[in-house]
Amino acid sequence: MKPRKSTKRVPSFRKLLKTSKIKLNNKLKNKQFKQQSTAKKYRKEQRKLRQAVKDVVSKTPVPLEVYKKKPSESEEEDALPLDMMDEDDLKLMEDLAQKASFVTRDLSSSEPVHAKKRKNESVIEKYEKIPRRMQAEPAKELIHLLPIKDKCGIIPQTMEKPVVKAEEDEKEEDIEEETEVAQALEEPLPVLTAEELLVYRKKKLQEKKIQIAALASTILSDPENNIKKLKELRALLTEQDPNVAVIVRKLVMISLMEIFKDITPSYKIRPLTEKEKNTKVRKETQKLREFEEGLVSQYKFYLENLEQSVKDWKQRKLKKSNVISLKAYKGLAEIAVKCLCELLVALPHFNFHNNIIVLIVPLMNDASKRISEMCCVAVESLFKQDKLGFASLGVVKVISGLVKSRNYDVRPEVLMTLLHLRIKEVEVKKDAEDIAPKKKFMSYKDKRKNLSRMQRKWKKAEEKLERELLEADALESTERKLKLHTETLNIVFLTYFRILKKAQKSPLLPAVLEGLAKFSHLINLEFFDDLLLVLHSLTESGVLSHRESLHCILSAFYILSGQGDVLNIDPLKFYTHLYKTLFTLHAGASNEDVAIVLQCLEVMLTKRRKQVSQQRALAFIKRLSILALHVLPNSSISILATNRTLMHTFPKADLLLDNESQGSGLYLPELEEPEYCNAQNTALWELHTLRRHYHPVVQKFAAHLLAGAPLEGSEALRPELSRRLPTELFEVYSMKGMTFNPCVASVTPKKKGKCLQGESFLDEDLNKLFQIHLGKAAVQGVLDFAKHLKAAPVS
Repeated sequence: MKPRKSTKRVPSFRKLLKTSKIKLNNKLKNKQFKQQSTAKKYRKEQRKLRQAVKDVVSKTPVPLEVYKKKPSESEEEDALPLDMMDEDDLKLMEDLAQKASFVTRDLSSSEPVHAKKRKNESVIEKYEKIPRRMQAEPAKELIHLLPIKDKCGIIPQTMEKPVVKAEEDEKEEDIEEETEVAQALEEPLPVLTAEELLVYRKKKLQEKKIQIAALASTILSDPENNIKKLKELRALLTEQDPNVAVIVRKLVMISLMEIFKDITPSYKIRPLTEKEKNTKVRKETQKLREFEEGLVSQYKFYLENLEQSVKDWKQRKLKKSNVISLKAYKGLAEIAVKCLCELLVALPHFNFHNNIIVLIVPLMNDASKRISEMCCVAVESLFKQDKLGFASLGVVKVISGLVKSRNYDVRPEVLMTLLHLRIKEVEVKKDAEDIAPKKKFMSYKDKRKNLSRMQRKWKKAEEKLERELLEADALESTERKLKLHTETLNIVFLTYFRILKKAQKSPLLPAVLEGLAKFSHLINLEFFDDLLLVLHSLTESGVLSHRESLHCILSAFYILSGQGDVLNIDPLKFYTHLYKTLFTLHAGASNEDVAIVLQCLEVMLTKRRKQVSQQRALAFIKRLSILALHVLPNSSISILATNRTLMHTFPKADLLLDNESQGSGLYLPELEEPEYCNAQNTALWELHTLRRHYHPVVQKFAAHLLAGAPLEGSEALRPELSRRLPTELFEVYSMKGMTFNPCVASVTPKKKGKCLQGESFLDEDLNKLFQIHLGKAAVQGVLDFAKHLKAAPVS
């Protein structure tokens, strides 16, 4: 048989050349790796040797004790006459002197006793004798050139490349030595006087201000192209000159805050995916992506700098450089908190907003009153302007966690901010939208059954267009708003109920009761019974102050006036408690509780007039008339306005204007039960006393009520008095923030101490009021004195 021919092809020259190049590259890489490893070992040995030499030189022998020098031979001869000793004894002493012993050796030396072999051997020589591997001469690297083609074939061409020695450590040592020599030879700077230091500081500060302004204007002029300038401006936050460091850092913080507020887009920037990064896009799109990426990174670093400023102040830690004193930390922290508050309110839609919330909310409970007020005001502003409710939900979550983690030991102002939530308005819109019919699309079965084929096509196109129009609508979805507000309200009520259950003696209770009074109409009906029991137990406990008990009553009736009107509940205990509390109101300057009483009366008597008996209404009218005798004028006016409203609401209340008794029994003013005090058997004699009141508006209200509160006629009130609510009258006639102006003899609001000539706060009745207080003669004397002065009006 013939041998079978091999089918294996002979590799071509190109393939052989290709494989040889791979092998050459591998060999070259191996050689380079060996060179680097040997150089690394050599540098390590040299570093150890240098460190050992430094240790030996630094450790100089320290003598144990200081001994006197050994006496010379002449001194020894004087001290010890050797003529008296034998030759044998003298020889023995010399032999002993040559041997080392504890008695004869010099204690000032630190050598060991038996060190003959190592006596003259130094430490440097010991390290020199250690065998070490020196660095071999590095192999030369080959550079592959273009091959040459000859008759014999292709000839590869190479060239030797000289290997650069690694001298990193030597360069570092040279630099260190040069700096040490320079520091040693450097002369001390001349000491500046106080004036020269002030001039230098002013000049330096002016240069920094110009630099900050130039960078800021460059960024604002073209943010997309100059986004890298943000890094240069942010670098000034680490200013190291102790003369201007504090002021420069404050200016940079505020400048960056204003820049971010201006150049930040109105949407949240999300990170790009790997697929998006690898996709080719247009130049404009790529430029926009680079701008957004740089903006987000610089904004993140800026927030970290602000956070670090606050942490440095909290921890009271000095930096190693000692550029900023410990006292300056508080000023920097206040500016940092102010910038964070501004960004919290201005950029609720941008990145890292939740991180700002986590920083700001704990500072609402800070010991510093200024920082706490700044944070509370910022959160209130955020609640007021948040229409959708997403940012409010984040803040409420953090506040709830803060209250729980601090075991309810927080400032009341933290919970007072929750009163500014915009939940009530959205719930009203939701009710109106539920009534309107919603757009419904036909199902496939209805179309198949009722429409022809052509009609189905037209209907499909029409519905597609309507869906696109709904998606293009710029308004936020009402369902999404409702969902967010519902979740927010659940967290708020959870916080309130925890405090009512576990911390009834906490100073947070007034804020909780005010919150319940505002949002109680949104509480689920299932919790009404338990909540009313808790509120009643609080009012009867006697632990609460008068203001807190009034908030309890107001909360209970707000609950019953909302969804609770469907419940068949008679809150007689709350009526009794309010009736009893009326005489405990403050009659002096701190009469703010009257405003809460007016709100309670409006909810309890006016809005629930169908559930209120005539006896209860007469008892309240009588007690309010008694109360109007000993309170301030603004309180008297508002109380008489409330009585006017009650007399219109309950027409049979005019029997209190009659002297004849109606029925059996006597009026019992000290009885605490309004139903059984026999108020129908008394009269409103207090109105006759109030007609002689020194305040003219009180006189008008008293005369108006004595006439039966008519709507027309001579005894009717002017429109500016009759159309205002009692709470409005209480605020209008309040004496806070007002001053007496002798130029016009009337009450005017305080405006920076200037005399408001020709301006009166209300009307001529208040002029009469001050004439009664000061006397007509005194007022006339002041006016005459002002006429004689031919200068500016009296301020």
